[in-house]
Amino acid sequence: MKSVALTAFPRTTGRRAGAKKLRAAGRIPAVIYGHNPPQSLEFDVNEIKEVLHGAASEIVLLDLSVKDDAKPKRLALVQDIQHHVLTHEMLHVDLHEVAENEKVTVMVPVESTGEAIGVKTGGGTLEHVLFKLKVRALPKDLPEVLIVDVSHLEIGKAIHIGDMKAPPGVEIMGDKHISVLAVAAPVSEAQEAAALESATTPTGEVEMIKEKKEDGTEVEAKPGDKGKAAAKPGDKAAAKPGDKAAAPAAEKAGEKKAEKKK
Repeated sequence: MKSVALTAFPRTTGRRAGAKKLRAAGRIPAVIYGHNPPQSLEFDVNEIKEVLHGAASEIVLLDLSVKDDAKPKRLALVQDIQHHVLTHEMLHVDLHEVAENEKVTVMVPVESTGEAIGVKTGGGTLEHVLFKLKVRALPKDLPEVLIVDVSHLEIGKAIHIGDMKAPPGVEIMGDKHISVLAVAAPVSEAQEAAALESATTPTGEVEMIKEKKEDGTEVEAKPGDKGKAAAKPGDKAAAKPGDKAAAPAAEKAGEKKAEKKK
């Protein structure tokens, strides 16, 4: 990967209030991590936007010139870019300092090229299983993107991590048996209808509970009927507070108690 020259400036302002002032002045706050303690930097917003927009992918190697700094020349990878949720404006940049002779591990995007034969002649669907792969290499050997030719893929076939051909000096990491790209068989109308039916048909059914009567016969009851006591012949319904039917009975009981006292 070829490094891109960019000028940075040491940042001395505070965090929140200082960052807002920087953005208002056309600067982007940044922090560089790595071999030395983290250091706060700032970039000209137009310069860093031009560098990032001109890159083939999000993997960017910077040849930093830090103005008036004890270490004016640095090699760094763009590690993370924070954007505003609504406006998508760039808010902050994280950098990772690297050495020319030290291997680094990064996530590299995967792109396909060509039209799979299983899609072209068999009506299959190309499935992009993994969009990024972890690679390890020297900074100068890092690829901006991994291109995979899928033109030979037939229906039911896949390209696994172990099948990937890495660029010179690059090691592709991960389980060799994991699929990166695959061609799935076309879905028939019957399969689509079955999938739609299974998605719309309710799976739960009302469970019927069998209860026994006193004579030994069984009856079916719905859930929630367990708490209801079965009414037996001769049983009187329990009076609830406020029931009109319960009032005369209570009055009679009071009269009987009064007669006994007399």
